[in-house]
Amino acid sequence: MDRPINVAFVGNPNCGKTTLFNAYTGANLKVANWPGVTVEKKEGSATYHGIKYNLVDLPGTYSLTSYTMEEKLTRQYILDSDVDVIIDVIDASCLERNLYLALQLTELGKPVILALNMMDIVEERGMEIDLHRLPEMLGAPVIPVSARKRTGLDILMHAVAHHKDKTDFPTEHHHEEGKHIHDHHKDYVMVYNDEIEDAIDKIISALSVKYPDMENYRWYAIKYLEQDSEIMEKYPLNLKGLVDKNYEDEIVNEKYNFISEVIDEVLVNKQEKSRKTDRADRLLTNKFLGLPIFLGIIALVFFLTFTVGDWVKGYFEIVIEYFSNLVRMGLEALGTNKTVIALIVDGIIAGVGSVLTFLPNIAVLFLALAFLEDSGYMARVAYVMDGIMSKIGLSGRAFIPMLLGFGCSVPAVMASRALEDRHDRLKTILITPFMSCSARLPIYVILSQMFFGKYAMLAAYSMYVIGLAAAILIAFVMHLIDGRTHRESSLLIELPEYKMPNARTIAIYVWEKVKDYLTKAGTTIFVASIILWIVLNFGIHGFAEDISDSFGAAIGRLLVPVMSFAGLGYWQIGVALISGIAAKEVVVSSLGVLYSVSNISSETGMAALAAILQSSGFTWINAYSMMLFCLLYVPCVAALATIHRETKSLKWTIGSVALQLGTAWAASTLFYQIASRIF
Repeated sequence: MDRPINVAFVGNPNCGKTTLFNAYTGANLKVANWPGVTVEKKEGSATYHGIKYNLVDLPGTYSLTSYTMEEKLTRQYILDSDVDVIIDVIDASCLERNLYLALQLTELGKPVILALNMMDIVEERGMEIDLHRLPEMLGAPVIPVSARKRTGLDILMHAVAHHKDKTDFPTEHHHEEGKHIHDHHKDYVMVYNDEIEDAIDKIISALSVKYPDMENYRWYAIKYLEQDSEIMEKYPLNLKGLVDKNYEDEIVNEKYNFISEVIDEVLVNKQEKSRKTDRADRLLTNKFLGLPIFLGIIALVFFLTFTVGDWVKGYFEIVIEYFSNLVRMGLEALGTNKTVIALIVDGIIAGVGSVLTFLPNIAVLFLALAFLEDSGYMARVAYVMDGIMSKIGLSGRAFIPMLLGFGCSVPAVMASRALEDRHDRLKTILITPFMSCSARLPIYVILSQMFFGKYAMLAAYSMYVIGLAAAILIAFVMHLIDGRTHRESSLLIELPEYKMPNARTIAIYVWEKVKDYLTKAGTTIFVASIILWIVLNFGIHGFAEDISDSFGAAIGRLLVPVMSFAGLGYWQIGVALISGIAAKEVVVSSLGVLYSVSNISSETGMAALAAILQSSGFTWINAYSMMLFCLLYVPCVAALATIHRETKSLKWTIGSVALQLGTAWAASTLFYQIASRIF
């Protein structure tokens, strides 16, 4: 073959497919422990022993029934493109869950190779897989690999080159033969009951007459029995006298019955591990205890974020303060203009430095989330929330983007692509920014520590609960308004067995998040700090000796009448909130510049700022109101740009901004007006 061999990587979410693809191509794609991450196909190339391969990483999918976006894209690519070999990446530690897709792939009539990934986990759990019997029963080569340890990669590509033109891999079943004209057990891996096989034979006869050039009549016949709308529309066929009902449920049950046979024959010592997982899930996915346990775990995450993060943050503050003083002395020694010194030290270093001091808190937060994700727990959270999501008119899948929103709104909004219904996607995009992203954490930390003392962690933690509640409440109101009928729970998600998180996977995850944070500090926050310094140091008469005469003060005063209802009637706070649209972390650095407090995140800096605010009548009620406003008001410009790109609607984007601003003002005003009358 002169041209490269075209290879499609297919598999369930969480099977390690993208990690295996990365191992071949060197691509740095997103790897996560919940479905819906790889929404678009990714392409790469590799060369092994002089043979070139074009590799395509298709979206993670559980089946080829063409219901979800991932299923449609994957099936369409396999059917319409020139794929030579399909590599079905199977999580060996969850073999039973992965075999349904494998059976569907073998029915496509194209060469299929099963890459049995995560065999190291199988061994760690004391289980064994009969690698001789498994390919006999599935009619496809089975190659054990480990994407994480990069073992079995050469053998897998060798199998691809060897089997690229072969679809007749020998099979051997032990169950009884069917009573048909043809001996189906010799021809096919998956053989159904007599009624279904007779119907398949009839449809094949009709298809061969009407569509003589069609390939793989059997697969299309099965799709007709399942009443697959896409196939029936593309290849119309009069089924009168051929099919009298929808056989989809029966076909699914037949497949799972066969999978049970396979598991019984090839998997040894499975029962004990399954019992341990089931015992844990009875508690963690319990109808009544699942949600409280999730909230408790997130509370523990915040306890670590505050205790461990603050301890390390203290050292960051010392370094940044030392660096700031060193730069100031150096510039003064060089005779630099005072305005330039102020810009560099009080503007750039103070702005970026105040954000960098929260890096330990951010790192601890992402470390904890990575641990939960890689252990398999986050999939349980989505499962627990499925019932609630269905009651507010959303697919259970909608909670997956919301979970991502705890990290960053940008990938969270993009993850809404995994939802097959456009109405669901738009609604999810609208409510996802209400989830408290990591960029808001510095605001919670500084305000809670200044005004809530020993209850600081509780005050900050409440923001995450309120954000989740606000998103669900708004979705419910929209559900009542649009009048759509109640949606039954529709979440299909793999619950992987619990495992000890992989240190390398966690390290990569945390480093990527920390790198993004540092990149933002070196770009967006850097530019925002300069702009803010200029706005606050210049007015209509030029350089403003008094910050109250600056352009920033004039802009802030315009917001005072409106924000005073929420207890935020201070022009400095108005300016800080505006600056937060660039990046939420900028709110903290802005407060330091606006109130002329250096090293605002240090104990002395927070004490100085608290004293200034308290002298103007700013109490814990005002502080909590401000935290509420920062939680609920518009996300950063990057998130807004992503919303516009995903919705392809300026009207929807503006509507999203208006909704969040209105919600933020209403919530903070309601809290302030009630709390100020009670306390």
